[in-house]
Amino acid sequence: MFPNRTAHGRFPSVHPLVIALAALLPLTAAAQDAPATKDPVALDTLQVTAQRRVENAKDVPVSISAIQGEKLDVLGSAGDDIRFLSARVPSLNIESSYGRAFPRFYIRGLGNTDFDLNASQPVSLVYDDVVQESPLLKGFPLFDLAGVEVLRGPQGTLFGRNTPAGVVKFDSARPSQDADGYVKVAYGSYNTWNTQGAYGGPLTDRWSARVSALYQRRDDWVTNTRTNAPAQGFEGYDEAAARLQFLYEGDDLEALFNVHKRKLNGTARLFRANILKPGTNQLVENFDRDEVSTDGQNFSELETWGASARLKWDLGRVTLHSITGYETAESLNHGDIDGGYGASFLGAGNYGPGNIPFASESADGLPHHRQWTQEFRIESNEWGRFDWQAGLFYFDEDVTIDSFNYDSLTPGNPQNGHAVQSQRNKAWAAFVSGDFDVTERFKLRGGVRYTQDKKDFSASVLQAVPFGTPVSGPYLANTDVNDVSWDLSGVYQITDNLNAYARVAKGFRAPSIQGRLAFGGVSQADSEKVISYEAGIKADLFDRRARLGFNVFRYNVDGQQLIAVGGSNNTATLLNADKTLGQGVELDFEAYLTDHVLLTLGSSYNDTEIKDRDLAVAICGGGCTITDPTTVIDGATYALVNGNSLPQAPKWIHNLTLRAGFPINDASELYVYTDWAYRSEVNFFLYESPEFRSRSSLEGGLRLGYNWDYGQYDVAVYGRNLTDQVRVVGAIDFNNLTGFLNEPRTFGVEFTAKF
Repeated sequence: MFPNRTAHGRFPSVHPLVIALAALLPLTAAAQDAPATKDPVALDTLQVTAQRRVENAKDVPVSISAIQGEKLDVLGSAGDDIRFLSARVPSLNIESSYGRAFPRFYIRGLGNTDFDLNASQPVSLVYDDVVQESPLLKGFPLFDLAGVEVLRGPQGTLFGRNTPAGVVKFDSARPSQDADGYVKVAYGSYNTWNTQGAYGGPLTDRWSARVSALYQRRDDWVTNTRTNAPAQGFEGYDEAAARLQFLYEGDDLEALFNVHKRKLNGTARLFRANILKPGTNQLVENFDRDEVSTDGQNFSELETWGASARLKWDLGRVTLHSITGYETAESLNHGDIDGGYGASFLGAGNYGPGNIPFASESADGLPHHRQWTQEFRIESNEWGRFDWQAGLFYFDEDVTIDSFNYDSLTPGNPQNGHAVQSQRNKAWAAFVSGDFDVTERFKLRGGVRYTQDKKDFSASVLQAVPFGTPVSGPYLANTDVNDVSWDLSGVYQITDNLNAYARVAKGFRAPSIQGRLAFGGVSQADSEKVISYEAGIKADLFDRRARLGFNVFRYNVDGQQLIAVGGSNNTATLLNADKTLGQGVELDFEAYLTDHVLLTLGSSYNDTEIKDRDLAVAICGGGCTITDPTTVIDGATYALVNGNSLPQAPKWIHNLTLRAGFPINDASELYVYTDWAYRSEVNFFLYESPEFRSRSSLEGGLRLGYNWDYGQYDVAVYGRNLTDQVRVVGAIDFNNLTGFLNEPRTFGVEFTAKF
């Protein structure tokens, strides 16, 4: 009798993360035995721009995580889009029902599951100091970056648009007078190519430039078993992006000009009908992720480009900044939303992959979009105990959205529905922020922003959907609101290497309007306001061989904007919850375990709860099991969601990386790099149902590499999603148990040359 056996005679299952760490323990020991470097190894000071100034992260009273350098390169090695950052820092989740085109961000559980192209998000994405408001702008590829910063909690004082949950901030590598560049080529599973490169250097003694480019592609790897269907393969893509920058450095003026462009051609999100066992969140028996059976069109086309001018004048005691940004996007995304084929029973069996009550195939297009932003900001230059900054911000967005419906049961797949919505959004804000050294060890910071936001909206049905709204319109709506956001914080230096901080902040998101007219009507949500409290410590440990950040937080949202999606009518309705509560803890840790072994660890716990006894939402159109109390309104059944957690809000997120290097000589090394990310279960919708609650997820990567010539050259083999874990990460709920999946396991090889 073996004492470790279970009652069924099998050994207990072992967590894949435990296996990976156990396998690396001998390697870390070997790395520890390697010859030590001449100087003690220490972490570089983490410089961030969370407060619009370059500062040591330890001195900033904000919960912040940064991803830079090799870690960023490793996570993106398989050519994945921006979603590879999900769960890679505490409290961050990213998902999409559009694939690579339309990422949705959640910080501390606050986000927006809305799939409408006019959706606003409470997480702001800022790329090179320019806010990216449209969801189709937020997925610009990550390449040639100086770093990524994730700021948690309201950031409305210093950043320009919709930041009650936080900010995800990207900064490109800048041109300089030092010539440098790189070329990276990776090839992997499914004939995937990930190639990118950059080169920059001086043009004159005042001017420098940098050009960066990326090309990624993957073959279709999912086969359509439905013969003669319009699309026979899925999940492939071709994507290209480029960035050109010019930097002028004068005596008192610095000017940085940026032009960038992206083009994506691939498949839309692949919906799979009836893949969940009723009453559970388990996949059906004999499920094969490499096959589907569907009769609709499937493609995703997106093209964006933009430009910015960032000017900085040194005026002596103050510096004046001007940031001008222009962005535009055009897209068409077409998918078979019912996830299969056929729409009726045939005798005792069914057409296609299980019962599909009615066919649904649709497309959303963005034929017109443009966004202008302008910011003027003035800041003091080391005024002693008191420093400040103040500014004005202007935002102007004009957007037109087409929504189409198609008849996949008729030869030729004719269009049988068309609605259009348009919106003009203008906003301006004035802000001021300052910090005061109360003592040598205690600093107070505070800020305030006044915002005026106006939207003018119009929607019409141009061609009626058979089961939707007749030709009608225009339906007009408008909003005009103002609000004051603010924050107050303090940092106390307990020792030279340990700081404690506390912060309270108010955030604001302007009202939203939508017109899903083909399947409903115009809906509107009022302003959303957040009060957030947090306190924590930040420390450099063991002679800067380790760095720690830890905080606790609690927030209260009044009038949170939510979207009730799906249901039997495939509607999307904006609404406001009376209150939402959230609380939790976050941890960031980084340490050299030995001179050649680097560990990073992140963890977060988020507890969210909707507090609204009267909030009722439409339930799924069929197949799911509702566990919430229900009520009947106008003959239809609705779920009461009071007490539910927010959708796509995991309670737990953990992430870990471990790098072990084995120096061969002063100029070269072998290395092993592993990374793992865990998120706990999440609800897909506002109501609770076992079918639409995802299973927990643990995905890991491994990289084995060799670099030489002092890191100028690197060759490596890698694997992503090593355990080949299959998870449903989102769903369509209006007529059957249709879901979509995470990325598959991939392997590849990569070569990088720096010069």
